[in-house]
Amino acid sequence: MSPNKRLVEAYLDGFRTNDHARILACLTDDIRWTVYGHFQLTGKQAYDVAIEGPGWAGPPRLDVVRMVEEGDTVMAELSGWAPQAEGDPVRMSMAEVFVIRDGLIAERRAWVIPLTENDHR
Repeated sequence: MSPNKRLVEAYLDGFRTNDHARILACLTDDIRWTVYGHFQLTGKQAYDVAIEGPGWAGPPRLDVVRMVEEGDTVMAELSGWAPQAEGDPVRMSMAEVFVIRDGLIAERRAWVIPLTENDHR
């Protein structure tokens, strides 16, 4: 596995355990995080606050379907779920783009699709 893919795996492991320090150690100070249709933020402090979204009740399960790398960019297809403070966990399909700079994630772009019926809808 390449260093960039190992970095993305370490980052995802941090999310899987709600380990803020591990997540933040994978990021540049000027990290930019966009979740299309939801929010965009810049900087580690803002990122730290947003790690656990409103209504979430613990770490998500994130399963890597595949990762593809080209140059300084890693694309990850993920499936998973996240427990909610109220109600059933939210099941999701995700596409994530990680742009790497100097061995750290400088930008993360995410498309998160909630699944309510099956693995594709």
